[in-house]
Amino acid sequence: MTAAAVYLPSQHASVHDLPDDDGELRVVLAEAVGQAIARQRPDGNFEDQSVVDDIGDMTLGVVSLLCLAWRRGDRRDPELRDAARRGLDFVLAERVFRTDNPGEPFLLVRDSGLPYARYVLETGEHPFGDWPSTVWALLHAVNVLEFGREVITEGQWAALSEVAVGYWRWLTEASMFNPQQTANQAIGAVVAGLTLGRLLSEKSIVDVAMFLYHSEIRAKRIVDRELRLPVEHGAGHDQNYLPISLTFLARAYQVSGEQCFLDDGDEIARHLEMRLSARGFDYGGPRYSEQHCGCEGMLGLRFFSGRIGAELGRYLGDRRVAHYCAATPGVPSGHFAFATVWFFLDEHRWYRAPSGKPVHTRYSLRHGEVSVSLTGQLTPYLIDAGGTAVIESIVDHQHGIGPLVRYADGRRTLLTRPLGPVRVRDVTDGGLGAKLVTKAVVTCDQVMLSVQQLYVTDGERLCLIAVLDRTALPLNAELTFLAGLPYASAEGARQRRIRTVSEPDGEPFDLAEAWRALPTKGTLLAGGLALSSAAGLRVENPPDGPAYFNNPRTAGMTQEQLSFWLGDDPRGYGNPDEGWRRVIATNHVLAEPIADAPHGRAVFALCYGTDPGAFEVSADEPLDGVRVRTPFFTALVGHPAGDVGGEPVLRLSVA
Repeated sequence: MTAAAVYLPSQHASVHDLPDDDGELRVVLAEAVGQAIARQRPDGNFEDQSVVDDIGDMTLGVVSLLCLAWRRGDRRDPELRDAARRGLDFVLAERVFRTDNPGEPFLLVRDSGLPYARYVLETGEHPFGDWPSTVWALLHAVNVLEFGREVITEGQWAALSEVAVGYWRWLTEASMFNPQQTANQAIGAVVAGLTLGRLLSEKSIVDVAMFLYHSEIRAKRIVDRELRLPVEHGAGHDQNYLPISLTFLARAYQVSGEQCFLDDGDEIARHLEMRLSARGFDYGGPRYSEQHCGCEGMLGLRFFSGRIGAELGRYLGDRRVAHYCAATPGVPSGHFAFATVWFFLDEHRWYRAPSGKPVHTRYSLRHGEVSVSLTGQLTPYLIDAGGTAVIESIVDHQHGIGPLVRYADGRRTLLTRPLGPVRVRDVTDGGLGAKLVTKAVVTCDQVMLSVQQLYVTDGERLCLIAVLDRTALPLNAELTFLAGLPYASAEGARQRRIRTVSEPDGEPFDLAEAWRALPTKGTLLAGGLALSSAAGLRVENPPDGPAYFNNPRTAGMTQEQLSFWLGDDPRGYGNPDEGWRRVIATNHVLAEPIADAPHGRAVFALCYGTDPGAFEVSADEPLDGVRVRTPFFTALVGHPAGDVGGEPVLRLSVA
């Protein structure tokens, strides 16, 4: 039976490949505005009737899009003006709530009478979402006030100004600030306050907004891989929210000119640059483990791509909501319309890096269509080659890509957790980019040994070489290399989950068949990837059960879906990374050490690319390290102790 196709729901194609010239934007906006006006109800309501949540700000968001079309000169006609005015009248009459929503747990002032927007319209339904909905409504409001002065009436402008000030006071006085502990929402509130204060010449609003940014957002950032990130649901990185935070920071700077917004955005942007694979794939985060945003992140990604000189536009965005949010395809919902307004009025362009040069960060190596991304402990968790993402494997709750020891009593240890500092050496030579990582690790027998992993790429393939002292391990222990889990491969403008693998010219092997194994002659095909080992290579499937990936129960899930299934909160408000850490094991792709290795050394050699041909590697041991010869390069991996200053030694030459 052929395994049913599973696609990642929101990682589609790189956002910088989406046309964004003025002519294209005019066509997109004209079609959106035409659809919105055609579907407007007699009472002025622009809401999408198929949606029940994220609805309280919808109509106001659509009104802001009509004001955008007028501002750009795309449409200036009575039909648009009348539709905008009727829409705004509907908002002011029907979507501004002034009585407390029953069940709201985070109010500081009860019965304040201040206006707010609801996440769900029905009284008492999901009041927890009212805070971000009010932020969004305020952002729409300030855009209508700023860009719709010629569209709406003087009376409407005055009424909306009063409501906007009330929204701000509800967010900052009646409610706890940022009750969901979700920094992108809080930064959005700051942007709204800065804009409102500027529009109304109210310095006190601006001062409060800046105070909240420094005390409630900036001061509470956490550090990941040496970079400070705003906190999203208790952690830093979030696939969906971090690019949205970049958009808010870009707009905050445009409104205020404050340097802190640029500095903080630069750190987020550099974090994304080192995380994102060559094709823009990534996963992991406190709420949206592998979901990518669309229009919401476009401004920030584009703005900061130029700021830090990195191709952030390779980010695999959600093409279903590319220019504006739409629950019904082709019809703007108004949600996140502020991001559409800002993007359409912004004149920045995507940064495009010069071709042919490897890009090094401490935690990543990228060149051409190939990349490897490393954790804070400098363990690979994501390799991208052949249009295919290989993610970390899990063995007995241990995550990573690296040497695996199986002791005679059945215990297994992944030799990736460092004991003390990790040393890194980056080299660029002859069109190759290379990174050597040297770690001191401890075995189950309390023996310390050094593990050296070398990554070399020519832009088309990634070669991974691992060197370690075999004599530090018991003779009866089995030593293999855990090569990662082939996970998703590009298929047109979508990413397809890998459900089967095979040998060249072999039959498909179902990764979901519990306990099965596939020995190969050294090469495994997975999606567009050919993974080759210089020695033996085999696949081992995990047992059945909800805490294993893949198996009959979990093979139809994405990594994110499984993580939520095993997480603390099935509604999706918890941290899916916590659920991912509860996975006991994934499929294992295991490589054997090469036979031609120096005495007492174990050398592993793998190639992630598109060529399924044999990968022949040899190694010898001169006085100053281990020399490894491959068909593409020769590398001298220096002694683990490094040079006289303790720095790693790596010498590389093209074959």
